Amino acid sequence: MQDLSWWKHAVVYQVYPRSFQDSNDDGIGDLNGIRNRLDYLVELGIDAIWISPIYPSPMADFGYDIADYCGIDPIFGTMDDFDRLLEAVHQRGLRLILDFVPNHTSDRHPWFVESRSSRTNPKRDWYIWRDQPNNWQSHFGGSAWEFDEKTGQYYLHEFLREQPDLDWRNPAVKAAMFDALRFWLRKGVDGFRVDVMWLMIKDGQFRDNPPNPAYTIGQGSRAQFLPIYDADRPEIHELVAEMRGVLEEFGDRVLIGEIYLPIPRLMDYYGPSLGGANLPFNFQLLQCAWTADELARTIGEYMSALPAGAWPNWVLGNHDKSRIATRIGLSRARAAALLLMSLPGTLTIYNGEELGMQDVAIPADDVQDPAEKRQPGIGMGRDPERTPMPWDGSPLCGFTPARPWLPIGDANRAVNVTDSRMNPDSMLSLYQRLLRLRRDESTLVSGKLTELSAMDGVLRFLRSDTRARFRVCINLSDEPSEIACEDGVIAAATSARREGVRVTGSLIVAPAEAVTVKLADSSDPVGAASA
Repeated sequence: MQDLSWWKHAVVYQVYPRSFQDSNDDGIGDLNGIRNRLDYLVELGIDAIWISPIYPSPMADFGYDIADYCGIDPIFGTMDDFDRLLEAVHQRGLRLILDFVPNHTSDRHPWFVESRSSRTNPKRDWYIWRDQPNNWQSHFGGSAWEFDEKTGQYYLHEFLREQPDLDWRNPAVKAAMFDALRFWLRKGVDGFRVDVMWLMIKDGQFRDNPPNPAYTIGQGSRAQFLPIYDADRPEIHELVAEMRGVLEEFGDRVLIGEIYLPIPRLMDYYGPSLGGANLPFNFQLLQCAWTADELARTIGEYMSALPAGAWPNWVLGNHDKSRIATRIGLSRARAAALLLMSLPGTLTIYNGEELGMQDVAIPADDVQDPAEKRQPGIGMGRDPERTPMPWDGSPLCGFTPARPWLPIGDANRAVNVTDSRMNPDSMLSLYQRLLRLRRDESTLVSGKLTELSAMDGVLRFLRSDTRARFRVCINLSDEPSEIACEDGVIAAATSARREGVRVTGSLIVAPAEAVTVKLADSSDPVGAASA
C-alpha cells in the first residue's frame, strides 16, 4: 500500500467532539479529551480522525452554524489546545481531517451581521437576499426564507433561520472561504470533510421547485417538492474542482464531500478527469435494506458506476443517522462490521460503532437537536445517535464527572471500552481483529471485488489480486447455510473461535454470521488449525 496516497488505504474514524471525552468537567467533550484518548484510537487500529465542527458557534445547530472559520469555540478549548492535538495526532502516525461547513454561516457571523445591516452594505451580496420568497423549503421544516424587518427582504436558509446561506456565486465569498481552508492547511491538517457539498450553489433564476408526486403527509415540508433548483446544480462541479485545487497547493490532502444523491449523480462529484472531490461520501450502506439481495444490488451498482480511476469509499454510520446496531440489531451489526472491512477503498467508522453502541431514547425534556424541536415526532431528531462514549462501567462511564449534555443510556454503558477490551467476543475485539487483518492484507484495500452474488439470504463475493484471494460470506437469513467454498483458512469471522480454522470444500455459516476465508492458493496463512 506504499504506492497509494495515505487516504486511499485509510480507515477514517469520525469523532463527534461533544460526546467523545470531557476533560474540564462541564459535561461536554472537548479537544483535550480527544487528545487524552488518542492511544485508544491507535490501539483500535484506525488511520485518520475526522472531527465534527469545533469552530466558534452559538451552537444553534451544535457547531454547524459557524461564527468564525478560523477559531476554536471555548466549549472545545483554545487554539493552543488544537495545535497540541494536531501535533499529538501526527506523532502517533495518524491524520487529522476537519469538518468544513461552506453552505451557510451563523447569523452571528460578522459577515452576516454586516450583510443584514443595510441593503447597501458591501457584504449584502455575500448572502442570498430576495424581495419575494419562492417555494424552497428548509431541511429542518418550513420555508427556507426568513423575512428581515430592518431591510425589508428575505434571506435564504436551507437549514435553521440562524444559518443563512452564503452566495457562492460571489467571487469575494469564494476567496474568503478558500482563505479559511488555507489557514488550517498551513497548520498541517490533512484534509476536510465538506458539509452538504451538493447544496452549495442554487439556481440563479430562483425558480420554484416542482411538486413531489410521491409526497405523503408526515414526511416533512421539504419532501413536498423535488429539489431541482436548490440542490445539485450543474455549476457546483466547477466550484468543487476549485476547492480541490486549494488543497492540492499543500500536497497530499483529502477532500471528502457529504452528498446525499442517487449513485449516478453522486459519481459526478469525482469531477471531470477526477479533479473533483477525492471521496464523494458513499452512504449506500446507511440507506439500503439490510438483506443479501439488496446489499448485492447496492454494492454492485456502486462499484459498476465508479468512473475510471475513481477511488471507492464506504460509510456504515455517522452523526446524522440511526446507529447500525439499532437499525439492524447487534448480531447483524457484527456481520456489518466484517462486510465494511471487506470492501475496497476508504472506510469511515463513526465513534462508538466499534463498541456496538445503540441509539438512546431521549426524554422530551432532554431533547437538544433543533431538527426534532422544529418538527417533533417525524423522526428528524439526531440526539439518539450522538450520545456520549462509554469508557467504563461507572454511572457516567468515564466520560465526565458532571451531568452529560445527553443521556448515556444503560445499553451503551454495558458495552463500555474497559469491559470490551477484556472480552475477546466483544464488538471492540472484533473491530480490532478486522482492522488488523485489513492493515496486514492490502488485497482487502485495493484488490478487485468480483463474483458478487446473493442466494438464500447469503451475500458472497471475492476479493483478489496477485498477492491473495479472499472469499467473503455473510449470512443475513434466519437459518444456517452450507456454502460451497474453495479450500482455505478462516482469516476473519464474527466469532473469534472460528478464526484460523481450515475450510475444505464447504463452509457452514450460522444466521447473522460473517466469515472471510483466505483461499489456499494465497500465501500460507499463519497459525492455521484443523477444523
